[in-house]
Amino acid sequence: MKSKIKKITYSSEETIQAACDFAKTLKAGDVLLLEGDLGAGKTTFVKGLAKGLKAKVKDVVSPTFVLMNIYQGQMPIYHFDLYRLEKPEEIASLNVDEYLQSDGIAVIEWPKRLGADMPRDCYWIEFKHISETEREINISVMQ
Repeated sequence: MKSKIKKITYSSEETIQAACDFAKTLKAGDVLLLEGDLGAGKTTFVKGLAKGLKAKVKDVVSPTFVLMNIYQGQMPIYHFDLYRLEKPEEIASLNVDEYLQSDGIAVIEWPKRLGADMPRDCYWIEFKHISETEREINISVMQ
């Protein structure tokens, strides 16, 4: 891991704004791996990414049951949620690698499910509950 940014947010709105600000630094082909417990703020963070990339924030929902959502903005956001997947063949059927290093931003919740196929050049974003409304967000660059 190269560099690390630590951010504490005290509400969903602050998490959205932090992600919105971060989105302005992203470029096509970037990959974001989001790790954290259920309810830790991963999808809320994606709402902020959508806001920062001029996509419709209201369209952002957790893709837990559909596995991937695409949000159109300045560039597409490919939002994956691997929570329900356990078998390598289930993950392979998503063709995640087609969306990595693409024309948009790939965002993957529960990336450890990718196992050995986890991307190397990416942002690792970890979410931790501090309290009911307070979150610690750690952003690292992995290479």
